[in-house]
Amino acid sequence: MEGWDPSTKSTLTRIPLLTTKAGPRDGDAWKQRLKEEYKSLIAYTQMNKSNDNDWFRISASNPEGTRWSGKCWYVHNLLKYEFDLQFDIPVTYPATAPELELPEIDGKTQKMYRGGKICLTVHFKPLWAKNCPRFGIAHALCLGLAPWLAAEIPILVDSGMIKHKDDTASASES
Repeated sequence: MEGWDPSTKSTLTRIPLLTTKAGPRDGDAWKQRLKEEYKSLIAYTQMNKSNDNDWFRISASNPEGTRWSGKCWYVHNLLKYEFDLQFDIPVTYPATAPELELPEIDGKTQKMYRGGKICLTVHFKPLWAKNCPRFGIAHALCLGLAPWLAAEIPILVDSGMIKHKDDTASASES
């Protein structure tokens, strides 16, 4: 955590670490891991809300907990930009981090792979590998998606690649 800003350190230390090393193929151990994932996500969400920093909603899309979807948003120049968020839990999880997808902005930045998967290879993947199996979905959002949104969304907005929903609505009314 050397070189991290105090806010990131503080946030990260308050997200519960996970203990169960299990993936979707591991039966009851996976169910235990899912319980830990939910506890960690709930703690992270509550922390964000108490700090007036609420920026995502996410839940499992299937009973097995292998497909997740929701919304994330980023405020730039006092305007809220909202995006669909989805990902699958890899069969090799937790050794392999989930690939977070923002399908609406697929192809609008070079820091994204086909299908809207955000690029996390250089900065986040080594961190994930070092902290496996203690990191979970909440950690991927905190240390992967949040910094990616902070770095990319302002550039995409300022370059005109992303328009605010009010701008698109008023343009279609004209």
